[in-house]
Amino acid sequence: MNIIVTGGAGFIGSNFVFHMLKAHPDYRIICLDKLTYAGNLSTLEPVMDNPNFRFVKADICDKEAVDKLFAEEKPDIVVNFAAESHVDRSIENPQVFLETNILGTSVLMDASRKYGVKRYHQVSTDEVYGDLPLDRPDMFFTESTPIHTSSPYSSSKAGADLLVLAYYRTYGLPVTISRCSNNYGPYHFPEKLIPLMIIRALHDESLPVYGDGLNVRDWLYVEDHCKAIDLIIHEGKIGEVYNVGGHNEMANIDIVKLILKELGKSEDLITYVTDRKGHDRRYAIDPTKIHNELGWLPETKFADGIVKTIKWYLDNEAWWQPIVSGEYQNYYEKMYGDK
Repeated sequence: MNIIVTGGAGFIGSNFVFHMLKAHPDYRIICLDKLTYAGNLSTLEPVMDNPNFRFVKADICDKEAVDKLFAEEKPDIVVNFAAESHVDRSIENPQVFLETNILGTSVLMDASRKYGVKRYHQVSTDEVYGDLPLDRPDMFFTESTPIHTSSPYSSSKAGADLLVLAYYRTYGLPVTISRCSNNYGPYHFPEKLIPLMIIRALHDESLPVYGDGLNVRDWLYVEDHCKAIDLIIHEGKIGEVYNVGGHNEMANIDIVKLILKELGKSEDLITYVTDRKGHDRRYAIDPTKIHNELGWLPETKFADGIVKTIKWYLDNEAWWQPIVSGEYQNYYEKMYGDK
């Protein structure tokens, strides 16, 4: 089985690569990544020498490069993680999000049609549903919840989802989509909430919290997400959307305080800053469908996962320090520039 994983040098994509090589040692995993600011080749260092792994630096919007790779590898499955994914960045520069997240998806699906891919899987987000009121803890996102986006990022992901479903209906492309809640765990890019707070707390720097800090997210340990996608690409029903969530709802401020407590730091480090434009108040996923159809359930409790995550950042400063300093972006050139 040949699987092309796009965005495999990013946070969730790299964890998925590790999971697949371990769970399916006879599979060939080909990672296609542009290595933008959030793609870090050093993350994949543990598997670079694996004979069943190949890394290719390319942009999913580059039709020629994508076609060449598909012609060489003849993939059975394509899993598309490649996306611009930071909400704040999408507010500053929406265009690049539309290019990568929508046009790049169309390029991948055209190649999938041309080369007879047996399954195209689109990794999406619960943010396409908009948000839920804080005073209605009984409400959850289901697969039938209407699309109601809040940011250029979530709009671009929703647009990609609609395009994927259109390719299924129009061309019969065998597709599946997963929409997941917030992930956390190893290799999470340091601009995101949990790693940002861990790293700043370690340096006794102020911890910036948007607004009142009461925005609620449903958190899922990244390894559980990878197992869900593995199940969907093998057993999920073609043309279907699957919500993947952890039933681990936490207010942002409570996560920040938990991290401070775990690190033995003072809550005096917390600084409330002006809220993000259009900031969603609450996300919460109902994962009943994937549980009933595929038997998936999250295995990692948040209390355990956050401790594992904090420990990972404490033990792996050599990974995140170059990112904080910006040096990691030179890694590809250092490793492959002269080859």
